[in-house]
Amino acid sequence: MTKEIFVQMALKSWNIQIKNATKFFDSVDDASLSREIAPGKNTIGYLLGHLIAVNDGMIALFSLGNRQYAHLDEAYVKNPDKLGTEKPDSAGLLSEWKKSNEQLSAYFENMSPEDWFGKHTAMTDQDLISDPGRNKLSVLLNRTNHVSYHLGQLVLAGN
Repeated sequence: MTKEIFVQMALKSWNIQIKNATKFFDSVDDASLSREIAPGKNTIGYLLGHLIAVNDGMIALFSLGNRQYAHLDEAYVKNPDKLGTEKPDSAGLLSEWKKSNEQLSAYFENMSPEDWFGKHTAMTDQDLISDPGRNKLSVLLNRTNHVSYHLGQLVLAGN
């Protein structure tokens, strides 16, 4: 029962942050996607692509299937904004954001509490024995904080 409660709390936090980020992204027009969050910093559109790519990484990390948005890694994870890396149309990213979150939600709903407390692909069985807190649930908590961090930046930029 205790594991179930921890998973429910973590998923609730995740869902709140995703909902808030979606609300923000729905509120900006296409032109605003090119606005910088601060002078000389990432654009709103870059952070949208970045969040899609990073969150999509959980699919492979949790052994849930094939990533759908790995093609975004080059532009939004491996390279900084404004490097000149080819990027997809920012306006289309909002649709991908929503689709990626629907897919993640479907995967997460099918995971048992035991799944959440299991190892992910970036660790060995011995790693899990040595540090049982380094599990799939801890990755979800980390990604939730990641969304929250960037959402704070986005909200300030959106004003």
